[in-house]
Formats: sequence, structure tokens, C-alpha cells
Amino acid sequence: MPDWTYHTMFEPTLSRLPAKTGRAFIHKGMHRIASIPGGSKLIEYLGHTAPAKQLETELFGLKIANPVGLSGKIDPLLSGTKAFSHLGMGFIEIGPVSWEPVETGSPSFSDSKDNLVFPYHLESPGLKQTIDKLDKLKPFNKPIFIRVGKNGSFEQTRSLLNKLSAYGEAFIIEEPFSEEQWQSFKKAINGKPMLTASSAHGTDSAVMELAANETYIDGIVIDEQGTDTGEGMKYALDQTLLLAEQVSSIRQHSTIPIIVSGGIAEPKDALALYEAGADLVMLSGGYVRTGPGLPKRINEGLLDQRIASPPVYDGWIWHWLFGLFMFLGGAVAMLVSMTIVLMPYDEAFLNLTREELMAINPNIYYFMQHDRMTVAGAMVSGGILYMQLARHGVRYGLEWAKRAIHIAGVLGFLGILLFIGFGYFDWLHGILWLILLPFFWKGYQASKNHSEHSPSRNRTNHLAWKRSLWGQLAFVALGFALAAAGLVISTIGVNGVFVQTDIAFICMSPEQIASINERLIPVIAHDRAGLGSALVSVGLLVLMLALWGFQEGQRWVWYTFLFGGLPAFGAANIIHYVIGYTNFIHILPAYVALVLFASGLALSKKFFFIK
Repeated sequence: MPDWTYHTMFEPTLSRLPAKTGRAFIHKGMHRIASIPGGSKLIEYLGHTAPAKQLETELFGLKIANPVGLSGKIDPLLSGTKAFSHLGMGFIEIGPVSWEPVETGSPSFSDSKDNLVFPYHLESPGLKQTIDKLDKLKPFNKPIFIRVGKNGSFEQTRSLLNKLSAYGEAFIIEEPFSEEQWQSFKKAINGKPMLTASSAHGTDSAVMELAANETYIDGIVIDEQGTDTGEGMKYALDQTLLLAEQVSSIRQHSTIPIIVSGGIAEPKDALALYEAGADLVMLSGGYVRTGPGLPKRINEGLLDQRIASPPVYDGWIWHWLFGLFMFLGGAVAMLVSMTIVLMPYDEAFLNLTREELMAINPNIYYFMQHDRMTVAGAMVSGGILYMQLARHGVRYGLEWAKRAIHIAGVLGFLGILLFIGFGYFDWLHGILWLILLPFFWKGYQASKNHSEHSPSRNRTNHLAWKRSLWGQLAFVALGFALAAAGLVISTIGVNGVFVQTDIAFICMSPEQIASINERLIPVIAHDRAGLGSALVSVGLLVLMLALWGFQEGQRWVWYTFLFGGLPAFGAANIIHYVIGYTNFIHILPAYVALVLFASGLALSKKFFFIK
């Protein structure tokens, strides 16, 4: 559930429901998606959430993909844990685990939404159900930190640790114990990392002593500070200053690993805690308020701090040339569609000249012009998108940019199979594809191992960021709509070739057209296939650019949308009025797409142009 759906659709709707109902809907829905074959990959693909390799850290002898984790407070019943591992987290906390199930009210935001109020005793499914759910999670590709709740008994805590020892990579204990008891706990978990937890307000001399003497514990967890409301504990979403002071204080006495849990509402909060000396952070209420994209935004901000200048990769020019020749091919096709429309080999195949076709039924000629002008505009737009992705993405080794080019390019080439199936092969189109193929292949070979991630300058949840989520939603919808339209047009081309509005415009049935010249429909069907294939390819490029390229200050992305969209929209809309094919139902999808295009540009511009 990326931010562009969370903030625009789900959060406004679910916030009207009881907190427990809304949480269950989101968590169980994400869990179901993650559980189906390919579902986990779908979640990562939608948000491009996998962290950069540069963020990998080693702590407690564990390899952690990135230093952002999720507090157990967010998913106490483990109803969405399977999905959370694919949302940019480096590790997951489970718990606090209790012996018996604890059923209390769900957390809820205060009226100002600056605080999250939890019940005194946090929910827990109990030991048995926790173990059952952890068994079902195997294999889990992220380290699991298990927190043991306050039991008031050394023996109960030790027994809990013993039963959970096989399921976690590290264990967090909330209560204070003696040195001998800590040693006993260490044996119960087979020597695995053991951490003590203390609230930011309660980091007392005893914790400081443990930090100074690392013999008994392997790390310290500093929990966000809560305020007793009389009905529960209220936690401010932003506690960066207080938490950073506690981290700095411990750092003056020890190099022991420190994890900060909660108090993070924006990427800058996490970055400030890292700067103060925290090794890892766990998101709590801020994750719910800010949205599921927060881990990714923190990772990108951290990457931005660590990379002075992005590396430049060779071989990007091949994909750029691929886009250039597609652009030129589209420009030539547009020139032809504005002048003669039919090529000499078209006339030879039909055994019919342009003038003769016009004399029989000019609307057939205009309909073919409509298809050819539209596909030409799509090719020009596609060429611009490919060139921009190569110049600003593949050149810097960006994994998402090369992936977008490869997916759209392969599907575009496969579209030629549709042409062959109609009994008419456009030789000029085939020659263009033969020219493009070596450039695409060379670009693919040069970029197939690119795995760089985009850093980001975004640090806060400012208004331009919030508005851009609506712009991103518009572009995602546009890309999906274009790709879907391409599939529909290709399917129609394979089957009936025409829709009812086409027949009404031409003023002839398919049977009447075929009676004029049995080769006319194969030629028109071939044009439909070209249009469908081009729209699928361009639609996917727009979709992937919208999904993966939305980052603060990246002006080139906005200009790519603008200049990449103008040829396709210009050609598709203008040609309808030039030939008089202005049936409202027929051009309504073009109007909707144009509204999405303009809305996306307007809503996202400020975000992309932030310096």
C-alpha cells in the first residue's frame, strides 16, 4: 500500500472506522496479497521498496538490509507481518509476547493527530498463537527481534525466552534483572543477542551502568516516552530531540549498539537519531500517521547523505539511441499520416490507390489516418520517454530505470507478432524494428546488472509532498489506463477490428468493407495492432516512471511527463477533430486521460522543482 493510495484513498476512508477494524482491514489485506504466489514481489515492485546495498549493516553478528525496523506496537497480533517485510524494513520486532492472550482496545490518534494513544497493556495473541504464527512465517527474509513483556517473574521470563529462542534472531527484555539472571537468560536463548529496553524518560543510572559494561547485554533499546492520560499511554509522534539526547548521553559512556523505538514522524527525525549515534530505529505511531512509504523515504534520505555523487555507468547511450530512433521513426510516421497516409507498398498490397480509396469511401481513408496518426504520436512520446530514462536513469545505474526500459521494450517488440497474424506485414515497420533491436540488445547487455538506488533530498512531510501524492496517483492511473487501452485495442483488432462508433463513422459494416476489397480489413487490423502495441508500451513506461521515479527535486521526471505526453495527446486529440470523428463516447477516454495528465503535472510540479 504505497503512500499515493494510503493518503489519497485508504487513510481518509479507514479513519472513519473503529481503529481496530481499520487496522485489521489493512493488515489482513496486505497479508493476503503477500501470501499469494508473486504477491510479495508485487508489493516490492509497486513501491520499489528494496533498500540499496549501501545501507546494509552488520549488528550483533546479523546482516541487516537497512537500519529501519518496525515496532511490535504496529502489528501486535502478527496479522500483517508477512507483508511488512516487503515495505522497506530491515528487521521486524514481534511483541511484547505474553503467556496468555491480552485483548485490549486498539491504539487511536488524539484529536490533533499528533499523538497516538495505546492501552496500558498492549495487545498480544499469547505465546501459543505467537509461535503458531511465527511457524507460518517461515522462511522469513528479515531478522526478527522478539520483545518479552513484563511478567513480574524471573522464571516466567526465562521460560518464555526458552520457548521463543528458535524463532528470533535477537531478544528484547523490558524488566530489570540481576547479573546472574541476565546470564541465565543468555543461556535460555542459546547465546543469541539480548537487549534491555528502557523508556527515554527512564534511562537511569542502572541502564547507564549496563551500557558501560557490555558483559551481560548486547544492546539497548530506547523506547519513546509516553504520558499517562488516565485511560492509556499517549505517545507524541515526534520525540526526536528527547530521544537524540538520550542516545548522545549513552554514547558518551559506551559504544554498545543502540536501537531507538518510536518518536519518528518524518525522514529527518530518523536521520537526526542516526547522527546522534543510534544504530537502528524502529517506527511506531509515525509510521501510521505518515504512511507506509516512510521506511523507503528514510532509506533514500540516508543514501543521500552517504553518496557524495552518483556513479556514472557506460553503455547508457545504447538505450538513448534506441529511444532516438523510435522518436525519428514516429516523426516520419507522423509526417506520412499527415500527408499521403498510404505508403506505396500499402497501395500495392491493396491494388488500390489513395485516390481510388477516397472515391469509394473517404471515411475509410480518414479512419486509417486516425489510427496511423495516433500510433505515430505514441511512438514519438515513447522515444522521448526512453531517451529521458536512459539519460537520467540508466546513465547512473538506476535499477528502476533500466527495469522500466527493459519491460516496455520487450513487450513493444513482441507486438510485432500481432502484425504477422493479420495477413499483412508492414515492411517499413519491420525494418524499423530491425534497426531498433541491436540498440536495445546492446543497451540491455550493458545495463542488465545495474542495481543502484535513487537517493532523495526529501526530509519532511511538507505540503508539496502531500500534493504530489495526488499527482502521482493521477500519473499511475494514466499509465495503467493507457496500457489497458492498448490491450483492449489489440484484442478488438484480433477479433472484430471495429467498435460500433467506428462503424458509425465509416458508415459501412465490416462485411461491406470486405466486399470492396478483401485486403482492406487486414490492413486496418494491422494498424489497430500497431496502435495497441504502442499504447501498451508507452502506458507501461508512464506507469513505471510514476511508480518509481517520484522523488523531490527531480525536475527531469516532470519534464519527461510533460514532453513525453504532448506528442501522444496532441496527435490523438487533434486528429479526431481534423477528420470529424468527434463522437463523444469514442473520445471520452482521451478526455479523461488528458485530465489525468494535466492534473498530474499541476499537482506534482512544486514537489519536483524544490531546490
